[in-house]
This record gives sequence, C-alpha cells and structure tokens, in this order.
Amino acid sequence: MLTETDDPAAALLAARYGASAPEVRLRWNSVVETLLNHRSVRAYRPDRLPEGTLETAIAAAQSAATSSNLQTWSVVAVEDPARKVRLAAVASNQKHIVQAPLFLVWLADLSRLERVAEAQGLEAEALRYVEMLIVAMVDAALAAQNAVVAVESLGLGTVYIGALRNDITAVARELALPPHVMPLFGLCVGYPDETAPAAIKPRLALEAVLSREQYSTDGERQAVACYDAAFAAFQVSQGLPEERWSARATGRVRTRAALHGRDRLREALNGLGFRLD
Repeated sequence: MLTETDDPAAALLAARYGASAPEVRLRWNSVVETLLNHRSVRAYRPDRLPEGTLETAIAAAQSAATSSNLQTWSVVAVEDPARKVRLAAVASNQKHIVQAPLFLVWLADLSRLERVAEAQGLEAEALRYVEMLIVAMVDAALAAQNAVVAVESLGLGTVYIGALRNDITAVARELALPPHVMPLFGLCVGYPDETAPAAIKPRLALEAVLSREQYSTDGERQAVACYDAAFAAFQVSQGLPEERWSARATGRVRTRAALHGRDRLREALNGLGFRLD
C-alpha cells in the first residue's frame, strides 16, 4: 500500500478507504484531490458568501452533461431564513439547512419543455412517460454534483438533503412550483464551522462496486465485513454510537416506515401533475 511519503494522495485515500485503499497509484491533480477530499458538512458559519458564488455554482452545473441537450432541470436558491426554517421542517428539522447561508433545491423540471412545445402549438406526448422523468432526475443530479465540485474547490462546504422528498407536495407549495416539476433534493452551501469539523467518511472498497466486463459479487462479503469494521471505527471517532454499516443500511430498507413518507411518492407526483406511463 502507498504511504503518505510515497504519494501526496495517500492520506486522502487512507481516510476514504482505510486498509482497503487501492494499491495502484492513482492519477492525480487538483480536481481529483477536491473530489477525494469531499465530506458532508453539517455545521456552518453564518458568513455571507462572496458575490458571484451562486452564479459560479450554476454555471458549473450547466456545464454538466444533459441528455439530448434537453436541460430538464432547474434549481431554486433559498436564502430567506423563514423559508429555510419551513423547508427544514419537511426534512426532520435538520439544523444545517437553516445555518447554511445558501440552500439550493434541485428540481426535475419537465414544465419548461411543455411550455416550449405549447408556444409552438405542438403536443409533448413523451413527457408523460417514466423515461422523461428519469432523464430529468439524472440531469439534475449531474448538474448538482458539478456545482458541489465547483464550490468545494472554492473552500466551501456542502451537504445534500434527500429528506426534502419526505413531503414533495409541501416543498412544491413553498417554492410555488408549476405542474410537472419535482423537488429532488436540497443542497446546503456555506463556510464550514471549524469548531465542528467534518471528517471524510470511509467508503466500501473499490472492488465492491467495480466489476470488469460483467457484474460480479466475488469478494463482496469480505469487503462488507471489512467496511463494517471501518465504519464502526469512524462512528466512534465522531462521537457517534458504534454501528456497523450493514446494520444501518438494512435498517433503511427493511420496512416501508423507514422511507419517512417517501413511500407515497407516486401519489404525490400525481398531485404535481405527473401522469406517468
């Protein structure tokens, strides 16, 4: 295994993979370093962001790939404290949503294409199909991740908030979304609070997620066992209850109740005007 003196990437790889760090020497530059240095920041200073930060993030987002150049996503920037409190209430009152000076809500947006078609007096039949919503979800996720990399390269911290999907109807109402727009997730952006530093969370060994030529589960059981130990140690290091990753992960999928209301997404989408075939 590479040591920190052998390669400047070694410390980041050790934090991300522990004893399972890849033995091959990775290709390295500042972009790769920013990516491997990612951590979920859940404590923010109240400092305002420099002028142009939001626009930089969105320009980076719009530079992501988009299926057939349809650009089926939008984003709402939220800075109003009262609105952030209301959105946080949807997401189990996560305090960092209120703390962060900027909260971005990323949207799968099929309404723009519908308006473009209407302006030309044309039908937009394909928008009724599940495929188009998947396209919009993928587009939005790619765009958001580009924004994350951009703002983290500027020294800011981020954390995604998937819990906005606990009640997409309430989020749509709060943001005055038109029909055929789905709130997907939020993103906190701000300066990390140095008094509550975030750590790099370990991940499964590369071999657990990488197959070559055909899907393979060879070594998966051993990789999960090793990761369970690394994850439990990470939890303890962060002052959290010792817990295996496999126990936490299965707890999130074992029952319908674990979805915290997201099991009713189909009905909620119908309420937002989607009629998916």
